[in-house]
Amino acid sequence: MEPLLDRLPADFWTVPYAGARHPGAAAVTARPGLAAGANCQLFAYGVLGHFGLVPPPLRSSELWDDTEATVRVPVPEPLDLLLFNGSADAYGAHVGVWAGDDAVLHLCAEVGRPAVWSLADFAGRTRYRVLLGAKRATRRAGLR
Repeated sequence: MEPLLDRLPADFWTVPYAGARHPGAAAVTARPGLAAGANCQLFAYGVLGHFGLVPPPLRSSELWDDTEATVRVPVPEPLDLLLFNGSADAYGAHVGVWAGDDAVLHLCAEVGRPAVWSLADFAGRTRYRVLLGAKRATRRAGLR
């Protein structure tokens, strides 16, 4: 199978970081999609959606606690969501997508565009040094 990152359309790589565009935000409801920008969660959910997975539009702490549409997994597989924070608190955690081979696709203010970092890249930054864990979306498009 072709690596996950090679299967993303070019427009995913140009999404600008926009912190106010998060799941449930009025700006997203008024103008859906990623072209106007996204925060980390909205971007990660867009990546999963491209591959037919439909996580609920939850903020990070809600996502971490969710047991209906996602499950915690001890070892990530491609398309699992990883949550990072400066502490073990899921509130305000950063969300990325595991792409395999120590590669996490994510969107953050520091870079301003989608980037691929290793786990060591996250650990080396105070605000992302704690990997809370991985969540797997269990809902596929068209299914409930």
